[in-house]
Amino acid sequence: MNVRSATEDDFDAITAVARATWHDTYDELDADTIDDTVDAWYTDDSMPLEAPGTVVLVAERAEQRSAEESRTESDDRDDELVGFTHAVAQGETADVLRMYVHPDHQGEGVGSALHERLMETLEETEAEEVRSFDFAFNDASRRFYEGLGFEQTDEGEVEIDGENYPEAVYTLEL
Repeated sequence: MNVRSATEDDFDAITAVARATWHDTYDELDADTIDDTVDAWYTDDSMPLEAPGTVVLVAERAEQRSAEESRTESDDRDDELVGFTHAVAQGETADVLRMYVHPDHQGEGVGSALHERLMETLEETEAEEVRSFDFAFNDASRRFYEGLGFEQTDEGEVEIDGENYPEAVYTLEL
């Protein structure tokens, strides 16, 4: 697996991972609401790569090959984007706004690898705490963040398509 900074060329794949993950995870939302939200939230405008304090990382998993198989130039296209994270560091606080792993690759360490690289990057900033936001009903997210040492410290609401949904805030002191 390769974790690297995102480029403009990654946004179609980022959107595909977000769409697959939202449809697989958020039963509380209808399919049209998910598609409209993903189309609005997962673009180069909503994750400006050059904005100060912005970190967008992607995880690629290369296709597995046996020892007898060799890698050719055309195999570079086999690298598949399987996860991403987006954070913004401002002053003493860094906010993880998005962390998604394609449902077919959850449980393979992709999220942990993204988190590890994100923490390394954020440690180079002035941030003293990292917050993560997700729907309060996302138990998998809660378990993931609590397993990394985050604690739920607040609650809020996020508006999607005119409806308010409960949001949990998880915090980790650096």
